[in-house]
Amino acid sequence: MKTKWTTQDIPDQKGKVVIVTGSTSGLGKEAARVLAGKGAKIIMAVRNTEKGNRVAEEIRNQFPAADVDVMDLDLASLKSVKSFADKFMSKYTQLDILINNAGVMMCPFSRTEDGFEIQMGTNHLGHFALTGHLMPLLKKTKGSRIVATSSMGHRMGKLDFSDFNWDKRKYITNRAYGDSKLANLYFTYELSRKLTGDPDGPLVTVAHPGATSTELARHTPFFRFMNLFFAQKVEKGTLPTLRAATDPDAKPGDYFGPDGFMEMKGYPVKVESNELSRDEGKAKRLWELSEQMTGVTY
Repeated sequence: MKTKWTTQDIPDQKGKVVIVTGSTSGLGKEAARVLAGKGAKIIMAVRNTEKGNRVAEEIRNQFPAADVDVMDLDLASLKSVKSFADKFMSKYTQLDILINNAGVMMCPFSRTEDGFEIQMGTNHLGHFALTGHLMPLLKKTKGSRIVATSSMGHRMGKLDFSDFNWDKRKYITNRAYGDSKLANLYFTYELSRKLTGDPDGPLVTVAHPGATSTELARHTPFFRFMNLFFAQKVEKGTLPTLRAATDPDAKPGDYFGPDGFMEMKGYPVKVESNELSRDEGKAKRLWELSEQMTGVTY
């Protein structure tokens, strides 16, 4: 019998410290709200702290006992990532769940502060560096977890290692987005492999929201239009992330997504990513390149 996993299935999160990147809107905001309601201490790692404080206030209004801390993090800046991690580790002695949620989608070409193509730089490299900096604390915290956020868009991805930053090719924004979401899967699977047999290693999982109506679609009129008809509400779209973050039965490298037609909407279940995302050679190559580009080694 198929049971529908909902927020009711989330175990009590009291005593847990949770970072959610990009939590001023969409999936991140909803994940922060739900987990705060379950008793977790939430760190909203956001680029716009003013907006972050407004969201934190909303959460406290709904859950008066909620413990929410807004901290400044710009994933498009390695300096900001390092500064966030240093501040966090000087303030907190544990990190139970790191939800790498923030992202940009199909935006016009631009570069991060460090010269990376914006979508790969934000969606993958920024989170790669962040997770690396926080790894000592994750390893110190028993039963900790890392959740990456991929997308059905990973199927559009096909990394070109000879032109990783789109210096030579004509920029195709949806392809670059697909690349970054494929990278999120390579990251998850490779990190899971690296942590195999490490008794202190955090559990690494990944999720995708299906077709969910969020601000991410702002650069793409087609997706905005489709969202009106096909997208599920953000409350439902966040469930795969929440399951990946809290399901006691989750295994290393598990990928959660909606159970409906073409994984577009529905309740969260374990899903399969495409064959390309399972290429261990490419995952290793991306890992080495990510270490070189960010200067962060695990």
